[in-house]
Amino acid sequence: MKQAATKEGATAPVGKNPFPGHLDAESKVAERPEDHKTELRLWLRLLACANLIEVEIRQRLRERFDTTLPRFDLMAQLERTEDGLLLGELSRRMMVSNGNVTGLVERLVQSGLIERNANESDRRAVRVRLTNEGRRVFAEMASEHADWIAEFFEGLGEDEQEALLNQLSGLKTSVLSAISRRNAKPV
Repeated sequence: MKQAATKEGATAPVGKNPFPGHLDAESKVAERPEDHKTELRLWLRLLACANLIEVEIRQRLRERFDTTLPRFDLMAQLERTEDGLLLGELSRRMMVSNGNVTGLVERLVQSGLIERNANESDRRAVRVRLTNEGRRVFAEMASEHADWIAEFFEGLGEDEQEALLNQLSGLKTSVLSAISRRNAKPV
């Protein structure tokens, strides 16, 4: 029977949950993998991994910095530019509504981590940017965030990480191609 490595380095039969008590989207499929195509099992594995990482990152950000993942993401977007961004551009980059961005901005302005400036000629065009304190705080968060991500991947060797990155690049290309074909079909 095929074996899969667990976090502790031990192996468990593929299809069996190596972490009893842990349930996710993949758990039911693992009970009867023969009932599911490889593509579905792969999708559920990717989803389970992404969800595990996201939940842990959210918890660590909350515990260590008393912040949220959306605030961290917003600050990450602003950190990439000295001049800041217009709210609409920030919303597009984060793929959320203008209303969501406005609420996040308000809380970060109140915390002194970002500043908001209205355009003199168009008061609707609001630009936000990190304050010096915001840059300092974000640098600390980003450094720990990078360490957390490295911790999650430490069970994979560098060659395995590179291979996975290449495979996921191929998957991304495949997904974008499928979306493109779907969008090209007449309605």
